[in-house]
Amino acid sequence: MEAVKKYGSFFRLRFAMGLQYRAAALAGIVTQFAWGFLEIMVYWAFYEAEPQNFPMTFEATTAYIWLQQAFLAFFVPWMVENEIFDAILNGNVAYEMCRPVDMYWMWFSRSVANRFSRATLRCFPILIVAAFLPAPYRMMGPVCLEDLFWFLVTVALGLLVMVAFCMLIYMLAFFTVSAQGLRILFVSCVEFFSGAVIPLPFFPEGIRDVMELLPFAAMQNVPLRIYGGNLYGEELRRAVILQVFWLFVLILLGKMLEWKAVKRIVLQGG
Repeated sequence: MEAVKKYGSFFRLRFAMGLQYRAAALAGIVTQFAWGFLEIMVYWAFYEAEPQNFPMTFEATTAYIWLQQAFLAFFVPWMVENEIFDAILNGNVAYEMCRPVDMYWMWFSRSVANRFSRATLRCFPILIVAAFLPAPYRMMGPVCLEDLFWFLVTVALGLLVMVAFCMLIYMLAFFTVSAQGLRILFVSCVEFFSGAVIPLPFFPEGIRDVMELLPFAAMQNVPLRIYGGNLYGEELRRAVILQVFWLFVLILLGKMLEWKAVKRIVLQGG
């Protein structure tokens, strides 16, 4: 209970800080609407040409795109905290290590709050407007209440998996002179393999089967497909199990890297 209060305080402070950037959120909403319209128009052209050759209905694809924009802050890999990288680079991480808290969980709770606050400011305007747009741009409602329930559960799990993955980047930064290369590599992998560029159902079957086993598929791929009714039954249960599995694996790897980093770190020659 004491640990919950301790790390909950970091969450609340960072969440309150994130809610202050309303102008940035407004600019982001405008940008995300423009990008969402462009994506939908591209897919609409393909669906009009050959409507029978797609693994998702157009309504499900439209919902996927709008939900992707609404919860962008949850799932984009490039939304990391530069101050953490700066602290590692300039040695100010020593102050973090002196605090009577676990550094990994402190950064984890802050990262979750940072993403949650940004999504809070942006998701409701996007979802509300998208629900009242004319066809074919309108976002469909959930297929059933059960799908809505699993969507909410898997969105939360996907957020935690994404943060746990970003924690690996922070911890690996202890072992490099510059984290820029790590960030470019990891961001590129997540963007492609998580379904951020192209939804995973659009990939060839053999490639898709492999991609769905990777930790990247446990991020936005699962909840966005559940909402549109593309993921259900046994596949849904397997996807949720994989989310939980990768969450524990990524946290374990992050904690191991933290332990190694703390053992070898050198600050001001000491």
